[in-house]
Amino acid sequence: MDKRYFGALLLSPLVIVLFMGGIYLKYVVMTLSLFGMYELFRIMKNKNIKPLSIVAYLLCIVYYILFVGKNSVDYKALFLSIFITILLMLCIPIINEKYNFIDISITLFGFFYVTIFFSFIVLVNQKEYGQYLIWIIFISSWLCDTSAYYVGKYFGKNKLCPKVSPKKTIEGSIGGLIGSTIGCGIYGLVIMKQGVEIPLYNFCLIGVFCGVFCQFGDLVASSIKRYVGVKDFSNLIPGHGGILDRFDSILFASTVVYYYITIIMGM
Repeated sequence: MDKRYFGALLLSPLVIVLFMGGIYLKYVVMTLSLFGMYELFRIMKNKNIKPLSIVAYLLCIVYYILFVGKNSVDYKALFLSIFITILLMLCIPIINEKYNFIDISITLFGFFYVTIFFSFIVLVNQKEYGQYLIWIIFISSWLCDTSAYYVGKYFGKNKLCPKVSPKKTIEGSIGGLIGSTIGCGIYGLVIMKQGVEIPLYNFCLIGVFCGVFCQFGDLVASSIKRYVGVKDFSNLIPGHGGILDRFDSILFASTVVYYYITIIMGM
C-alpha cells in the first residue's frame, strides 16, 4: 500500500471523532496538541534551543481541562492565567542560567501556535450549529491544499515564495483560494437545506479568508522547517510527515473560522 494512503487510513478515525464531537473531540484534539508541540520542540534542538517541554505539556493539559469544552469560556480567568504563566516563565532564566529568553519564547510560542490554535476546532464545535460549522475548517483546508497543488502542477509558472517553499506558485495560490471559496459555498448550500439558518455569503467569505490563511499556515510551517533544516516535523504519519505537517493549514483555518463566527456573525 502506498505510504500516503496508509497515512490517510491512520487519520481516518478523526472523521468519526468529528461526528461524535463533545468530550471525545476535546481529548483527541488535546492529544494532537501534545504530539504537535513535541514535534516542534524536538526539531528546535537542531538550533540548540531548549524549550521547557514539560511545562508546555502541563499547560496544554490544564488549558484543555479547565477552559476548553465548557459551555462558555471564562476569558478573564484564561487571560489572567496566561499572563501569570508568562510572568513566571520569564523569571526562569534568572533562576536557572541553563535557559535563556529564546528557550522561554519558543516554549510559549509552541503553546500558542499549537495548543491554542488546535483548540479552536473544539471551540467551533461548541457554537450553535457547531456540528456543521466544524467541517468548514477541514473542507476549506483540504480543498485549498488540493486545488493549489493541481493548479500549480499544471499551470504554475510564477513562484510565490521561492525562499520559503520553492514549489509553490502564484497560479497555485489563486487556485487554492478559488477552491476553498467554492467548496465552502457549496457546503453552505447543503447545510442550509438541513435547517442551518446562516446566509450563504458567510460561507463564501469564510472560504475566501481560509483560502488566504490556510496558505499562510502552510508557509509558516515551511519557514519553521527551513529555519531548523528539516524536511518534515516528524515521520509519525507515513507519507504525510508529522502532525504539524498534516495540520499546518488546519491550525490557521480553525482560528479564522472561530473568530469569523464569533466576531462577524456574533454567534
